[in-house]
Amino acid sequence: MSEPLTPPVLFKALADDTRARLCALLVDNLELCVCELTDALSLSQPKISRHLALLRKLNVLMDERRGQWVYYRLHPDLPGWAGEVIRQAAHSQPHWLEAERARLAGAADACCEPRR
Repeated sequence: MSEPLTPPVLFKALADDTRARLCALLVDNLELCVCELTDALSLSQPKISRHLALLRKLNVLMDERRGQWVYYRLHPDLPGWAGEVIRQAAHSQPHWLEAERARLAGAADACCEPRR
């Protein structure tokens, strides 16, 4: 069992640009496949997976395997304050994730099975 999520732990995790972007993209998308996140952030799958694993370990994200695909979403048991921090950050700067959102929209369902 992991320790409770504290503000310093969350802020340290989100201080990394890749982890902040991963969480922010998941605010507006209930779930995303690793391949969608890889395309959206234009980073390698091993790098994305390493960051996702850390966020999963902290219970910021949860994953679900469906066949060969792994989908991530914000953890349903994420404390309210933590979810609000992530939501506020995701929507604070209109252009912050513009390129990532455009790549995500352009690659919708191109790499994995249709979402539930």
